[in-house]
Amino acid sequence: MLKFTKMNGAGNDFVLIDNREGKLQLSRETISRLCDRHRGIGADGLLAVESAKPPQNESGENGADFQMRYYNSDGGEAEMCGNGARCFARFAQRLSEKSGAISFETLAGKITAQFVGEQIRLAMSEPRDLRLDEQLALKLETARVHSVNTGVPHAVVFVEDLENVAVARLGAEIRFHEHFAPRGTNVNFAKQLDAQNIAIRTYERGVEAETLACGTGVVASALIFHKLKNAPAPIGVRVRGGERLEVSFEKTGDGIFKNVTLTGPADFVFEGEIEI
Repeated sequence: MLKFTKMNGAGNDFVLIDNREGKLQLSRETISRLCDRHRGIGADGLLAVESAKPPQNESGENGADFQMRYYNSDGGEAEMCGNGARCFARFAQRLSEKSGAISFETLAGKITAQFVGEQIRLAMSEPRDLRLDEQLALKLETARVHSVNTGVPHAVVFVEDLENVAVARLGAEIRFHEHFAPRGTNVNFAKQLDAQNIAIRTYERGVEAETLACGTGVVASALIFHKLKNAPAPIGVRVRGGERLEVSFEKTGDGIFKNVTLTGPADFVFEGEIEI
């Protein structure tokens, strides 16, 4: 039997497991079944808490408290998940009873989480591969697409009518577009609400559907909004689940983003056991 905890981060839901002893070896098929909403627990992804790798030197510099392994609902491992990372931080804090900030390794780099009341603030890895104003030829139209890697790759398309945008059709087409080959991209549709706030809807790679929130997508959309409109930090981002997340950042003289943070909720839903 597998013990698990179900958590929710701004509408993104996850299965979390404690694998600090390294005894669990879950196959891609098993993870996919656990995330299945009809035959399993149901989730957008699975997060495993594992022991951190030894520090790089004797002083412990660059060491982390934990290692985060994140798997999409199709069972494939991904580099990072912002909403998942907040849930991971809250879950790891409960397991270890640590107080104050905690840090954990991801495939996208080391992440630090601070607990701000009921909210969690993540210090994100440095964004890279920023590209603006690329024209993508789609089946029925040409899309003005911006992109940036905020731990995982994201495309961002600003639209006037966010409620009626064809998220499933356009999201899938951009996600698998040859421009983002071979691994594809996540796709965010964004709308400006005012000078400092946007709303987004996200088609997630690996889930292959729209999700209620995506933390790295929130960060990507906010950073591109700043680039396009010179919007000041912090930028508020309303996700499909209804919550408002907040992105802060600094910029160097050459326009590179640094000290990027994502602040939002992470809630426990229930605990249980399931046969695997």
